[in-house]
Order: sequence, then C-alpha cells, then structure tokens
Amino acid sequence: MKIAKVLNNNVVTVIDAGQNELVIMGRGIAFKKQSGDPLDEDKIEKVFSLENKEVSQKLMTLLSDIPMEYVECSDEVIRYAETVLGEKLHDSVYISLTDHIHFAIDRHRQGLQLKNALLWEIKRMYRKEFSIGLKALQIIEDRLGVSLPEDECAFIAMHLVNAQLNGEMRETVSITNIVKDIFNIVRRSFLIELDEESLSYYRFLTHLKFFAQRIVQGTPIDDKDGDHTLHDLVSVQYPEAYACAVKIADYTRKIYKRNLSKEEILYMTIHIERIVRSEQTTE
Repeated sequence: MKIAKVLNNNVVTVIDAGQNELVIMGRGIAFKKQSGDPLDEDKIEKVFSLENKEVSQKLMTLLSDIPMEYVECSDEVIRYAETVLGEKLHDSVYISLTDHIHFAIDRHRQGLQLKNALLWEIKRMYRKEFSIGLKALQIIEDRLGVSLPEDECAFIAMHLVNAQLNGEMRETVSITNIVKDIFNIVRRSFLIELDEESLSYYRFLTHLKFFAQRIVQGTPIDDKDGDHTLHDLVSVQYPEAYACAVKIADYTRKIYKRNLSKEEILYMTIHIERIVRSEQTTE
C-alpha cells in the first residue's frame, strides 16, 4: 500500500483497493516519507475509513493540526464509550471530541474555565455518558497530565450523546432543555419530587428523549388512524395527568411551534400517570 498524502509525521492517507481514501495514524509513520512511498504497515495504529467526504476532510484537517497525544487520548475515550454504551458511535465524534479535548486543555492552561449550564440535567438524563465523561477526565489526566473540572464531564457526555443521535450539537442541547422543561412542568403540576432511581422515572426519561428528538427534528406524527376513543377514555380516566400533558402541548406549541397529535398527548398522559402514581405510592 502506498502513501497518497502526508498530513504530518504521524498521519497519512492511502487509497485502498476500492478507491476509497483512508486516513492512517501511527507514530512516525510518515517520517521522511512522501506521496508515492510505500506505507510501513507495522506502524499503523489507527485506520479511519469515513464514507462521509465532508467528515473525512474535516478529520484530515484536524489530524494535521493537533498533536498525536490528543488524538490517542480521544481514541481511548471513544473506544471505552463504545464498550460501555454497546454501540458504534458516529464517525464525527472523532472530530468533535478530539477538538473539544484539545480546546478544553488549551483553555485550562490559560486559566479559562467554562461552566456548563446543563451540568445537573446532563448528570441526571445521561448517566452512562456522564460516567464515561468522568473516566475521560481520568484518561486525560493520566495521558496528558491535566486535571480538568467536572463541567468537562458534561461537555464530553454531550458529544457522546450527539454521536449517538447523529445530529448537531445545538439539537442535543435543545433536546436536553426540552426534557428538563417537561420534568419541571410535571413537578409543578403535581407538587412532587421525582425519584430518579425509579423504573418509572427511567421509562419516562427514555420516552421524553425520543419525544424531544422528534420535536427538534420536526418529525411528524400522523394520527389520522389513531385510536381517538382511547384518547378520550384516558383523558377522562386520568384528568390530572391529561391536564399536565395539555400543558406540555401548550409549551411545545408556544416555544417550538409544534402542535402535538392526539396520539402524542395520549402517550404523554399515560407516562405522566405512571410516574406520578409511582411517586405517590412510595410516599
């Protein structure tokens, strides 16, 4: 295999048998090498095969500018995250997370600390991702000798959530805010605190994450064939939960210009009734 481009001493590109451009990373892999030279395959540490040309180009630019140790650190965090989460993250996380770690350390060394306004919400909503963020801080300290504050756990968690959703960061932030606001509507409506360790809380949280994603992405819900009889029955059987669901519908209409379907209000009512009943039972 021959080198197509030399990005720096540690990163090159090659063209594989299928005429796809691969990004190859390895310490000293391009030392005293140039385009057309054979690749020393014993020095290969990481191969990036990206179908998205825009992501691939951004990655090449990033890898040519950022020191190798940051890329290695990010790669270790991503591999650990994929093991914990049990899924392959979107390739874009190599760009966003590596760039974030580099920028966070640069800020830290300049004495500039950014507070994450959603720290507590991220801790509650994305527990696995936040725990990975804690591990990431340990990896960063071990590899790079920099101890970053807890706020960075939340930032890292958001990058991981974003990589799972395969969306943009502003969408992930909006989803987090929507879930936070809906929980607050439920708390105020029933004057209760929610048990964040309960199964009903986890179920409701899961429902809200997907619900918020549909709101942000504008995914339509067609309920023309929905069971309107069941909707009417639920509204009568669970009037307080239904009234709360209507408040949530008012919120999405006013803030996000999204009218909820009867089916969405139906499922929201059922989830609210379940979590409120669970809280009242445990009191």
